[in-house]
Amino acid sequence: MFYFGGMTLRVVEWSTGTVGRHAIAGIDAHPDLELVGVWVSDPAKVGRDAGDLADLGRELGVTATNDRDELLALRPDCIVHTAMTDDRIFEAIDDLISFVEAGINVVSSGPVVLQFPQGILNQDLLDRVAAAGRTGNASLHVNGIDPGFANDVLPLAMTSLSQRIDEIRCLEIADYSTYYQPVVMKDIFGFGQPMDATPLLLLPGVLSMGWGSVVRQLAAGLGLTLDEPLIERTERVAADRDYPTVSVDIAEGTMAALHFEVVGQVDGVDRIVLEHYTRTHPDQCPDWPTPAEGDGCYRILISGEPEMKVEFSHHGENGDHNVSGMIVTAMRLVNSVAAVVDAKPGLVTALDLPMVSGRGLVAGG
Repeated sequence: MFYFGGMTLRVVEWSTGTVGRHAIAGIDAHPDLELVGVWVSDPAKVGRDAGDLADLGRELGVTATNDRDELLALRPDCIVHTAMTDDRIFEAIDDLISFVEAGINVVSSGPVVLQFPQGILNQDLLDRVAAAGRTGNASLHVNGIDPGFANDVLPLAMTSLSQRIDEIRCLEIADYSTYYQPVVMKDIFGFGQPMDATPLLLLPGVLSMGWGSVVRQLAAGLGLTLDEPLIERTERVAADRDYPTVSVDIAEGTMAALHFEVVGQVDGVDRIVLEHYTRTHPDQCPDWPTPAEGDGCYRILISGEPEMKVEFSHHGENGDHNVSGMIVTAMRLVNSVAAVVDAKPGLVTALDLPMVSGRGLVAGG
């Protein structure tokens, strides 16, 4: 039976960075969740109150630690894991497996390949995750906004209105100039790097590992068998002048914008496409798609009968979409805690969960 409240779930927040600080605020705001522990990697944060780390303007009475065993000994119902995983994918998977083996449910923002790893990770690793779930009688769910809600629940919900589907295209269109993640921006995406350099993201197969889970999950939800392998298409654009960003300074002539596609085909025809248009300044690439409003959006295009389009945008109270991007990532996880605690042991995907809502979060409710 699905958990509908009436019992407080004890939660540990794992990291307090760009997503984690918003997760702390979300856990604190949720009437059915209790923050009982916080893990930090930075020794300078050890001993600080969670409310201070989340800039809440008040203390929560929960002190941050880097002692893993201390937090596991709390026996929380769930860990909300928002630590950086892009540069340590398999080490992070080992961490998540160990939490589940210890009997603790986990919702995590990464590694994103675990959003739907079938057909991407080897079977031995998938078997390890499943075995951990059986051992600990606990569940693991990886999600966020992209990969996540914007290209799993949202497009699949739209297809419930379709009579015929020719193609599903999920786009992120965004200006990353205010996105603070130096490792992601410079080393993984390659912004500010020479045009003849090959960043990690554009090594063969990496895009399919990072976003192939989106394509494969949509295919599974629609009962499609895709051609193998997935198709990767990329387009890089050099800076026409110097561009400063909060993560990296981009010199004229270095990489400033990126368009990529991860494509699932059936009999050689594009059927499911994950597509990103990433700028580092709104003036770049005027011929590329732009949001209807603001600096970023997710756009779902379904070709068929009928033709459908949904544009989903967000921005924080300060107007910045990169800040709100961290908030929606955090809250997709926080609001999924109860459903994941109630889910079958092992890895669970968006296809396995009931509807997740913002239950209990209406102001004054």
